[in-house]
Amino acid sequence: MMKKVQQFGGAMLAPALLFSFAGIVVGFAILFKNQEIMGSLANPDGNWYKCWDVVSEGAWAVFRQIPLLFVIGLPIGLAKKQSARACLEALVIYLTFNYFVSAILNYWGANFGVDMSAEVGSTSGLAMIAGVKTLDTGMIGALIISGIVVFLHNRYFDTALPEMLGVFRGSSFVVIIGFFVMLPVALLFAFIWPKFQGVILNMQDFFISSGNVGIWVYSFLEKILIPTGLHHFIYSPFAYDSIVVPGGTAAYFSEHLTDFQTTSKSLKEMFPIGFSLSGMSKVFGSVGIVLAFYRTAKPEKRKAVLGLMIPVALTAIMAGITEPLEFTFLFMAPVLFVVHAILSATISTVSFAFGVVGNFGGGLINWFAINWLPLWKYHSSTYITQIIIGIIFIGIWYLVFTFLILKLNLPTPGREAEDQEMKLYSKKEYQALKEAESPTESSKSLKGDAKKAHDFLEICGGKDNIVDVTNCATRLRLTVKDGSLVGSDGDFRLRGAQGLVKNGQAIQIIVGLSVPSVRDEFENLL
Repeated sequence: MMKKVQQFGGAMLAPALLFSFAGIVVGFAILFKNQEIMGSLANPDGNWYKCWDVVSEGAWAVFRQIPLLFVIGLPIGLAKKQSARACLEALVIYLTFNYFVSAILNYWGANFGVDMSAEVGSTSGLAMIAGVKTLDTGMIGALIISGIVVFLHNRYFDTALPEMLGVFRGSSFVVIIGFFVMLPVALLFAFIWPKFQGVILNMQDFFISSGNVGIWVYSFLEKILIPTGLHHFIYSPFAYDSIVVPGGTAAYFSEHLTDFQTTSKSLKEMFPIGFSLSGMSKVFGSVGIVLAFYRTAKPEKRKAVLGLMIPVALTAIMAGITEPLEFTFLFMAPVLFVVHAILSATISTVSFAFGVVGNFGGGLINWFAINWLPLWKYHSSTYITQIIIGIIFIGIWYLVFTFLILKLNLPTPGREAEDQEMKLYSKKEYQALKEAESPTESSKSLKGDAKKAHDFLEICGGKDNIVDVTNCATRLRLTVKDGSLVGSDGDFRLRGAQGLVKNGQAIQIIVGLSVPSVRDEFENLL
């Protein structure tokens, strides 16, 4: 069950990864349309303003169609075969579901407490999805429907039919079944969802009023659950659904950037939300961790430690992807990860307490585009406070990690015993070992991600040992028949991985941001 939940959480990343770029474009567009910053160039009647408005409209497509993105994105990660066809099936069945809901409510909306004559948005509980006026089920509804479709696809896609009914095989058969399944599902949603929306509205008030305690608990859970892959279930509803604010914190903050461009109120008064501050630990915590690893490494290994740490630290600081850095010490020294989660929750809470709010869920690219550049002129004091808090916490991370590493003699990078599996390789050592390998004829011509996929498959026991394949932002997730056939952490690192997580038949290869390409190559080999 845990493996299935992890796969579901990882599959949610496919659409979520699109939001970073869209948010950056929206941030720059708002900046360049601001007359106080750009002067007369940003006159609404001028071509400069109109051109940037066109650009921003394109970027808003991602935020305005969040349910559709999750409907299409989920099968990419969960369909066991023909994932492209599963995406088509999910889209058609989701639209069918919404047409059913719309028709039911148009006839009997009053019986369910829904006024279909009301305007979409606000507290009406209605939304326009692909031109259909229907219940606003948001990301949660989209995931439920898409999950049902994935189940139907995996079970019925290959169903054999009589020759005369062959035209109904494959996707057609799945859509036919989905059509009849959606009728009772739509009726159930019409009955239950309006009540659920009332609960959501009450939850918004609760989370907004939860203050520092709520921020700390949320931030701690988001970080501590990263090894399990369940952290997606913590932040996704907050960022992309109406748990705290309508439409989720990511879209809401970008939509109201123009409203925040005033000094008459503090930013925290206008946006009293602290559930988008995980980037504080990604940017400042990463620096403190790298400094601690360098300080505690054996002198002869410090240069190698920097070679290993700087790329993964930059990934965390600039892009907000922390798993490559965190997984370098998670399984060698798990106590450090627990402390890391505590410090991450604490820096978010302290920042919020001192008035730091905004869309700070990513790295510096996200910070500059969506927060600092558009709003520095109006809220510079908030951001200066943020930087001061961050610098202080760099020191705290460095001191705490250094103390624990030395006190507990933890085997962090650069401190491993010579006979330990987990060791650092210099570039020369790596090249020498690669030359010493005896590659098979089929792998000699392979390069890049194709070579990685081939090597990973080989040291996972071959294709006959693989049950299924999925991925999240940085990890290739496998289920194998026999875990004893899977190589060691060192074997995977030698072939370009950043680490291995092995729990019986559940295997996670830490690949990095190239994992979608590696997965494609891996599946081609299967």
